Amino acid sequence: MCTALAYVKNSLFFGRNMDIEYRFGEKVVITPREYLFKFKKEGDFQNGYALIGMANVTDDYPLYAEACNEKGLCMAGLNFPFNAKYAKEKNAYRFALAPYEIIPFVLGSCADLNEAEKALKNTDIVGIDFKSTMPCAPLHWIIADQGGSIVVEYGEDGMKIYDNPYGVITNNPPFPYHTENVRQYMNLKAEYPEEGFCKSAKLTSFGVGGGAVGLAGDWTSPSRFVRAVFCKENSLAYSGAKESIDCVSEVFHILDSVAMPAGSVLTKDGKVDKTTYSCCIDAAQGAYYYKTYSNSRLNKVAMNDENKSGKTLCVFPLNEKQDIMKIE
Repeated sequence: MCTALAYVKNSLFFGRNMDIEYRFGEKVVITPREYLFKFKKEGDFQNGYALIGMANVTDDYPLYAEACNEKGLCMAGLNFPFNAKYAKEKNAYRFALAPYEIIPFVLGSCADLNEAEKALKNTDIVGIDFKSTMPCAPLHWIIADQGGSIVVEYGEDGMKIYDNPYGVITNNPPFPYHTENVRQYMNLKAEYPEEGFCKSAKLTSFGVGGGAVGLAGDWTSPSRFVRAVFCKENSLAYSGAKESIDCVSEVFHILDSVAMPAGSVLTKDGKVDKTTYSCCIDAAQGAYYYKTYSNSRLNKVAMNDENKSGKTLCVFPLNEKQDIMKIE
């Protein structure tokens, strides 16, 4: 369970909640331009653009959950169980990638959304495990730049690429369902409600917020999708955010509206599903901001000229101890 969104105000700010019942050894990782990936079916892949994002590093290989490249293209993979159906073998006439190779391939070779879409149209996703103890995850992806976003899903009938005017993605069902389901909420608004139910009684609202009565409040993926779209669209219209750091703050507020407190969601086998971290990437600056469940203070890691070049990963452990500014 996760939520990701593209917030565009002058430039792109890409946010993500990681909702999960376990930790996966995640750290902020910068992959430099000259890093060499070893793809299972396609062999060596020379990284063309530096990346920054959250990843598990195993055998010196960054397994990214979400990332941004130095050109401002962002991408995240989200859980898509039962619906993700990968190819069983390589097609001789098409590029073949394992699910965990998609983010490095797209962000390492594409400068914008148009290039990413062209590259993926000739690509199959093959169900190859990273290693026997790390099976491939069922995923779908959101890709965004300053000009828009798309959703990429791979099912029994192959690759599907959808235009994403909402700039939001959650989990199941497949993306076309969400684009239809959101129509049920067209009446919602941020403005103070007007009486329209029983004019003869001259009804008045209890107070502000009445325009959004009916907004889904649970943590299912369709409800989080609608709530994230509602909060994002109204933030863009009314927040007044102008500076980059203001937009970063707005993204975290939107993510907070769909975050999972511990104990509010349990998995089928009784495990606690919660928002282990939230992040916002300032794509224009190559800056990755994050907070964790145990530390709500924002932390920042940024790409610079030094760490964008080279052949060695730059790994930054998470600051997870609650960090409180003391004011005297």
